[in-house]
Amino acid sequence: MAERHGGLVWLASFPKSGNTWTRHFLHSLIRASDRPHDINAMNTLTTGDSAAMWYRPCLEKPIEECSEDEIAEARPKAIKRIAESTDGLVFVKTHNALVSHHGTPMIEPSVTAGAIYIVRNPLDVAISYASFMNVGIDHAIELMNTEGAVVPTNAKHAYEYRGSWSEHVWSWTRRSVRQLHVMRYEDMLEKPIETFSGLARFLRIAATRGAIESAIQASSFERLKEQEDEAGFRERPETAERFFREGRSGQWGEVLTRAQIDAVVSSHRDEMARFGYSAA
Repeated sequence: MAERHGGLVWLASFPKSGNTWTRHFLHSLIRASDRPHDINAMNTLTTGDSAAMWYRPCLEKPIEECSEDEIAEARPKAIKRIAESTDGLVFVKTHNALVSHHGTPMIEPSVTAGAIYIVRNPLDVAISYASFMNVGIDHAIELMNTEGAVVPTNAKHAYEYRGSWSEHVWSWTRRSVRQLHVMRYEDMLEKPIETFSGLARFLRIAATRGAIESAIQASSFERLKEQEDEAGFRERPETAERFFREGRSGQWGEVLTRAQIDAVVSSHRDEMARFGYSAA
């Protein structure tokens, strides 16, 4: 990534694609210690672009009472507040697509330094998304197939424009952000040293192989799941039984029906092919 003194580095993905895993790896690598990084303290290095705390000073009433138009008008100010919260780069998690909505960019370009996009096979995303949203798999697939899909505002979060899975992936990976690094969830699992080393190089983090390996181990799914079992996870939605479920790829072949597979593939065939995903 090109040198820049400050700005936002977006950690972008459709939900349940490895965003939290990536954030924890970065915490573990940048703030290395003898103890695994606390999953409930990741806001010491990263934040989320939809968190109500960034919007409240920009609004004239409680965020949950605001319309989408009012949130959209406040969004650039809120995002700039994130950028101004520190002198250096800020890592910002987002599940927003890289689009404009109500005439306002969901991702503010004036304070963007670069982006990391994590993509995962939508056939596996469907299973995790269903658990995350506490809905049936058919409904999760319907949500993933809906262009223009929006998650409404509540007391904790401004509304998010997620769009369909293909809409989301295409919006980020068409190279609209000049400094963009794309990672596949499956590569994070199957060739972690190569994949996470590539991430460190993109961010110009000088890290030894040993440091990369230690951060990978500290961020393993087993470690993250153990932490959630012991202390819970603040980012788990109230609707979900747990946040860290199974963390593997290829589960769709064991869980999805033929009709469900066809529903995903028929809507996302082109973007799936771009990233080497098939239902074979």
